[in-house]
Amino acid sequence: MKLLVVSDLHYSIKQFDWLLDRAARHDMLVLAGDLLDLAGHADVDTQIVVVEKYLKRLAAIVPVAVCSGNHDLDDENAEGERCAEWLQHVQIENVSVDRQSVFFDGLMITICPWWEGDDAKSRVESLLESDAARRGEARWIWVYHAPPTGSRTSWNGKVYSGDAFVAELIARLKPGIVLGGHIHNSPFYAMGSWHDRIGETWVFNPGRQMSSIPTCISIDFDTMQATWESSEGEETIDLNAPEQTYSPAV
Repeated sequence: MKLLVVSDLHYSIKQFDWLLDRAARHDMLVLAGDLLDLAGHADVDTQIVVVEKYLKRLAAIVPVAVCSGNHDLDDENAEGERCAEWLQHVQIENVSVDRQSVFFDGLMITICPWWEGDDAKSRVESLLESDAARRGEARWIWVYHAPPTGSRTSWNGKVYSGDAFVAELIARLKPGIVLGGHIHNSPFYAMGSWHDRIGETWVFNPGRQMSSIPTCISIDFDTMQATWESSEGEETIDLNAPEQTYSPAV
């Protein structure tokens, strides 16, 4: 069982094209937020149409799990909080999106939306608490765009940034793996990384590079290894390594 994980594509057509070629080597594709680019030349509605076409093509190859990021927000909910409403309307076979959970080959994958207010934040917490009660023996994976505060995957070159809420949820609910992004350069800084360990939980951020090939992480559950690929080469870690917390104290 192999997952391919990317994030922060930001409407890079060449990187979406690369995924079409690469996806078949894996059993599932995870897009961990920021599919769109709010600062892009194309308007958001056009980007949504194009990205949905790519999702349909990718889903014809492998199952796809997609969470929203801060660049994917196109509307407001009833409480006036910004949200990725378009993603809720994606109805493509083999594509799972925000607020959905999917069981797949021994995994339970919970897909969390980007939140910008108390209502959406509460819904994320309720979703994760509900899934915690029904995970059973499945390996529990969260797809959550922002990295946890204090994690090396949240280092932005100056401070450990990220989301304090997800850090608290990780400590309380103890998922096996959290897949995110958001902080583009953390894997490229000496004080940052593409991976971290917070107690029992592995945290990953593939980062972003300006290239026709995205940075990506391949997680192989048969060999229990994770490999990060970027313009700097490849790096592999053993997911069965003894438990160790790499993050600095927060």
